[in-house]
Amino acid sequence: MKEIRESTATSPEALATLTAAAEPVVIRGLVSHWPVVAAGRAGHAALFDYLSRFDADQSVATVFAPAEAGGRFFYAGDDLAGMNFKGGRARLRKTFDFLAQHANDAEQTALAAQSAPAWNALPGFAEDNPLPLLGPEVEPRVWIGNRVIVAAHHDPFENIACVVAGRRRFTLFPPDQVENLYMGPFERTPAGATISLVSFEDPDLERFPRFAKALETAQTTELEPGDAIYVPYLWWHHVRSLETVNMLVNYWWNPPNQGRGLARDAFMHAMLTLRALPAAHRQAWKAMFDHYVFRTEGDANAHLPPAARGILGDLDETAARELLSILSRVLAESAAAKRG
Repeated sequence: MKEIRESTATSPEALATLTAAAEPVVIRGLVSHWPVVAAGRAGHAALFDYLSRFDADQSVATVFAPAEAGGRFFYAGDDLAGMNFKGGRARLRKTFDFLAQHANDAEQTALAAQSAPAWNALPGFAEDNPLPLLGPEVEPRVWIGNRVIVAAHHDPFENIACVVAGRRRFTLFPPDQVENLYMGPFERTPAGATISLVSFEDPDLERFPRFAKALETAQTTELEPGDAIYVPYLWWHHVRSLETVNMLVNYWWNPPNQGRGLARDAFMHAMLTLRALPAAHRQAWKAMFDHYVFRTEGDANAHLPPAARGILGDLDETAARELLSILSRVLAESAAAKRG
């Protein structure tokens, strides 16, 4: 595995260059000036005291697993029918108290408060710890836990993740490694995103032989407090927290011209409608998708007058709403027909 390259990007313009390149980048010391980083360096007691200043006593998504799970939030058995952890909602104060109480345990129950919106759980935190790289409309999310392992997954967003306490090891793979990562089911997942079934800590190459190919493309880094990483859209990332108390703040966003609707919805609908077609039919649709959607040959409608392009052209808000209305009606009619 190679080390993720480093950058000194500190401006929105520099970030735009990074996102255009769509390659992971580490930005050392990006948030080292944050008050929360200073608090974390003073110890977990100082960190929790600092965070308590903003605590709105809201319940946030929280998961925990027994010590024998080794910190890995995963499936409970080979049938993938259940999970090896329990989840629910808990107030951050309870998480702080648990982490402080068990910080020195030889074997720890894995605990993580996940993806807590700072504006709701810690109002005022974002203003005290600003990130000039992004505008105020991009809200930070907070992740706090002990030594936990998040299996390789991807998110349909651009992502900047900032380590503010503890250390984290990131391992990233480009999107095209999906076939070598042995992804789990879509319907039942630990936290909403499909995850790799491979244990990165002890990979079973007899069961998952193509994982060796994935490792040839892997990029890795270890982040200290104050460091940040840019994880490009849909890049697979495996994250391991290395200390008894760890905290990360991340920012998910997409460009305003990203498109209407969710690409994942289109993907799921394609699985429903196209996957069972005969091979020749799938190949024919592949050509259509390549030409009209992915534009592998350039502009698919350059030969058409602008006024005649319709949905083939750039959609304004009115045209986008009309197309969404058509799609909603067609999907509703299809569902009604299937119900009989």
